[in-house]
Amino acid sequence: MLKGIDHRLNAEVLGALRAMGHGDVLILADTNFPSDSVARATVTGQLLRMDNLTAAEAAEAILSVLPLDTFVPDFAGRMEVVGAPSDVPPVQAEVQAAINAAEGADRPMISIERFAFYDMARQAYAVVQTGERRFYGCFMFRKG
Repeated sequence: MLKGIDHRLNAEVLGALRAMGHGDVLILADTNFPSDSVARATVTGQLLRMDNLTAAEAAEAILSVLPLDTFVPDFAGRMEVVGAPSDVPPVQAEVQAAINAAEGADRPMISIERFAFYDMARQAYAVVQTGERRFYGCFMFRKG
């Protein structure tokens, strides 16, 4: 056991978060996202998992150790709802609350069109799939 590390973080996720550098991108994905195939194109080349956690629970755990690059506007992003890009479903509001809590301020995520999100995910450092079953539970975090 390690003190001060959220128990929801497993060794594989912690290793990837530690290895990431400034500006590297982490994708947090729901169960509907093509995580396995997309993860094969990332720097790590393998899918990381945080099963049985909602997107917000996983985000809280990750953000307890991962600083966000808040010097750039795209420090965090959410996949846009197709046909309604300004809509913010509950799953996205919950992750936004986790970001705000971690940052100690209101720091809105940018929205990313669905296929642009897929393209960004393929170029990311790693993909972490959660147990989130709600649609549009897909997020991008840029390490600070």
